[in-house]
Amino acid sequence: MIKPFTDILINKTANVKEAMKQLDKTADKILFVVDEGNKLVGSLTDGDIRRWILKDGDLVSEVFKVCFEGTYFVYSDYDLNSVKKEILERKIVYVPVVNKENEIVEFIVWDNLFDGKIIRKPKEKLDAEVVIMAGGKGTRLDPFTKILPKPLIPIGDKTILEVIIEKFSDYKVNEFFISVNHKAKIIKSYFEEIQPDYKINYIDEEKPLGTIGALKQLDGKTKKEIILTNCDIIIEADYADLLRHHRNEKNDITIVTSLKHYKIPYGICKIENGGNLVSIKEKPEYDFLVNTGMYIINPLLLKHIPDNEIFNATDLVEVAINNKRKVGIYPISENSWIDTGEWVEYKKAVEKLKL
Repeated sequence: MIKPFTDILINKTANVKEAMKQLDKTADKILFVVDEGNKLVGSLTDGDIRRWILKDGDLVSEVFKVCFEGTYFVYSDYDLNSVKKEILERKIVYVPVVNKENEIVEFIVWDNLFDGKIIRKPKEKLDAEVVIMAGGKGTRLDPFTKILPKPLIPIGDKTILEVIIEKFSDYKVNEFFISVNHKAKIIKSYFEEIQPDYKINYIDEEKPLGTIGALKQLDGKTKKEIILTNCDIIIEADYADLLRHHRNEKNDITIVTSLKHYKIPYGICKIENGGNLVSIKEKPEYDFLVNTGMYIINPLLLKHIPDNEIFNATDLVEVAINNKRKVGIYPISENSWIDTGEWVEYKKAVEKLKL
């Protein structure tokens, strides 16, 4: 009976890296962890994995060590009205049904219970300023960017800038700050022409000021946290959870990081004592957490940005660390970060988003 749900089942001995790949393929971003006899062990979400990574957990650990063991489930003699009530209160999509041996025999699915009326939990309103850095030349996308500014490169029938804005609009954000420099008039003319139902405040850079120098213009003008993103990336994440994490951890800066897996297609030689070979590791694989280009920044840190000088986000991070301010990370999966800033990744983005 559970054959249609094999994509949301994962064996407890699978490792975290395998679970991340499987989660990326599921629409509702949840897996149910089972043993060899299909007995329910727990559930696993990207939040569970994020907490594991932040506790320095490794990616080869078995998922039963990471999963949530208090998963809501019912026995075969369940009362349907009670289940409906729990589903509505918890805003959950799947409820495992187990027999006396704790084996999953079926799933109760939200969509089926409510006549196909899918009522997802509304996204929380983001109480933060959203700043999109759109002043760069986008040389990696030549020759497109010799004609169009990078933020107006099309993804389907929309510009990349509109795609980013719509991600935030889901969280009831209706006002944005956009820093502009290169081909600024074209960007402004475009939005004047389409007349969007959200407000855009432009931060004009008279000269290039790096990835974050333009933020100086907001110093002293806001008390809200600033969610800063580059104009060539799309982050598939729960932005409300990101902001909540930033606040709960009492971070001054939170960097959104993505797991990247690299496999070196050669044998790596380790040497010592002037060239003596110690060992050869054949085609090693490594996992890194890399900076995606999205940050949350507390407004008090803006005072550290110099006036009218080139200043990058990494410079502000260094200043924050040197001043004993707390800098943390918010890890997401590799497939949750879409980089459109170079041709190979841009083509992947167009295929993945299929707008």
